[in-house]
Amino acid sequence: MRQLKGKTKETNKQKKERKKEFLENKQRVFTIVLPTIAAIFVLIAAYVYVKTPKEIQYVTCGSTLKLMNVEYKVRLHSHDIKYGSGSGQQAVTGTSSKEDGNSYWLIKAGTKKQCTRGELVKCGDIIRLEHIATKKNLHSHLVSSPLSGKQEISAYGDSQGEGDTGDNWLLECNTEFWNRNEPVILKHVDTHTYLGVSGRVYGNPIPGQAEVIGEYSSDSLPHVQWVTAEGVFIHPNDFKALHHAHTEL
Repeated sequence: MRQLKGKTKETNKQKKERKKEFLENKQRVFTIVLPTIAAIFVLIAAYVYVKTPKEIQYVTCGSTLKLMNVEYKVRLHSHDIKYGSGSGQQAVTGTSSKEDGNSYWLIKAGTKKQCTRGELVKCGDIIRLEHIATKKNLHSHLVSSPLSGKQEISAYGDSQGEGDTGDNWLLECNTEFWNRNEPVILKHVDTHTYLGVSGRVYGNPIPGQAEVIGEYSSDSLPHVQWVTAEGVFIHPNDFKALHHAHTEL
């Protein structure tokens, strides 16, 4: 009868060699394999960044976006509600809600001017912001704001998005073009005030919404600085051509 052979017993020397091999493999994972994987991910990320079109960094004419105040973290907002005092025009406020559709604004050229969709907006350009839901333009004039007594900011114009020179805003920023990742200042052309947030909050019928104002001085204060938030950005077909050919909206 054939005898069944049992498993060969491992010697102490073999155990030590197996344990040594395991520790060496473990060390190799931490010193070679993981750093290599990390380096591959870094290279992939760098490749994606290099291949990303540079115009994605910028705001362009025809883009629809939300603007968030740097200090108070509220989005520039409007709705079909009129001020109960002052001009009686459509109210402009700030909202902390990210989802509210009444915070979208269309970027377009100054009064009686046109700009090409996808054209880069240059620092120093005069622009208008049209409220998407109501077609009225971001506006200001020599009227006191309801809560702080600063200058009133309203939305004004007809159903075609046309108002007057009180809709014009000078874009101030530190780069050549409006960079989506950098704060900007909007200076009202007619009255030389700056779009800002006072820190005051409304009660009914717009409870919890912040007062948006025309501030008399900028002085690099965060409550008059704005950054782009959510939006749909129109990209130019040829960034290099636009970069050299166009100097204003």
